[in-house]
Amino acid sequence: MQNKVDVPAAPEAADPTLETVTLPEGLVPAVVTATGPDRPGVSASFFRVLAAHGAQVLDVEQSLFRSRLSLGALVGVAPDRLEVLAAGLTDTLRGHGVTVEVSVDGVESTRHASSHAVVVLGNPLTAEDISRIGQTLADYGANIDTIRGIADYPVTGLELKVSIPDPKPGAGIPVRKALAELALAQKIDIAIERDGLQRRSKRLICFDVDSTLITGEVIEMLAAHAGREAEVAAVTERAMRGELDFAESLHERVKALEGLPESVLKEVSESIVLTPGARTTIRTLKRLGYKAGAVSGGFIQILEPLAKELDLDFYRANTLEIVDGKLTGRVIGDVIDRQEKARSLKRFAEESGLQMHQTVAVGDGANDIDMLSVAGLGIAFNAKPALKEIADTSVNTPFLDEVLFILGVSRDEIDHADLEDGTFRRVPLEQ
Repeated sequence: MQNKVDVPAAPEAADPTLETVTLPEGLVPAVVTATGPDRPGVSASFFRVLAAHGAQVLDVEQSLFRSRLSLGALVGVAPDRLEVLAAGLTDTLRGHGVTVEVSVDGVESTRHASSHAVVVLGNPLTAEDISRIGQTLADYGANIDTIRGIADYPVTGLELKVSIPDPKPGAGIPVRKALAELALAQKIDIAIERDGLQRRSKRLICFDVDSTLITGEVIEMLAAHAGREAEVAAVTERAMRGELDFAESLHERVKALEGLPESVLKEVSESIVLTPGARTTIRTLKRLGYKAGAVSGGFIQILEPLAKELDLDFYRANTLEIVDGKLTGRVIGDVIDRQEKARSLKRFAEESGLQMHQTVAVGDGANDIDMLSVAGLGIAFNAKPALKEIADTSVNTPFLDEVLFILGVSRDEIDHADLEDGTFRRVPLEQ
């Protein structure tokens, strides 16, 4: 005959499935925990004592934090063996400096899947920041299930797995809004996303180029050669804020380039500076099987060599007309405006055999609104207010690495892979 210990489901917010643990007759569930310094042999000794008392293992979790071990197990054991089991574990592990507790309290609670992942990034990140985040989540009835560190460079990053009261799609919007307001007040970045398979299903990322993948605005760099940089920069700023139609503003700015020699394109291309973390971000995502690309309101003559250098899988941009070795002040073909950026992302996904929920888009201006809106995850990178309003989350530091952390990739994982293939480096940060 079998005794069935029905473990009740966690609160409805966690959306768990009912777990039923089957124990042989005569065994009762107990929670065994061990904490102390991490040393070789601790786990082996722990389970050796459990084995000596005929324990059935139902669940185990072990974690390590700064050389401090925490090991817990849910076991089935004969009731009359509980005290002697506790004594045996205590005596055996005392030599390792580890303390042990055996309890029948809490055995009815069960594992459950968190509904959301919250990534917190800051430089610095303070205890007050975490306290206020915890209180904001609590104000909406959300529970923090786990916290782990995901970054120590170039920012400090934490990932919180959270369960909110109503896990249905769209239910997290009020929490998201409150956290966005808190991020602005605390001058940190906070991203919240549905957790689970969909979060891990992302497989395509598309970047805007100017002021996102690279630090400057190419058309302004070209205009500097014509002595009209300030004039063009003012038009660019208005377009990025959404005050001007992009296609109209592009034609107006390109006119300023009329007569420039074609050689200027090579000069500008060679002077481009990548955004800090750009190479790391693309390299890491491609290791994970992502398709990576860029779509730009700038110019293909500049983007193409950059795309080849970064090994991008796809790219699109406007084409400057060149006649007799000089720029005519016109572009050829359809303008890559905000609508065309979104269409390009959809086309890239379709060609890769992916659904839109598997895509990520990163941009900084109003020209990126449509692209971020159709992507599975839209990230505003040091963006204008018009884009921040519609983005799923915002990055407000100059490091593109933050995109990786938002996607749940840890700094340790990045560094380990870089060390293996010889690409590891950490550039000293300015104080």
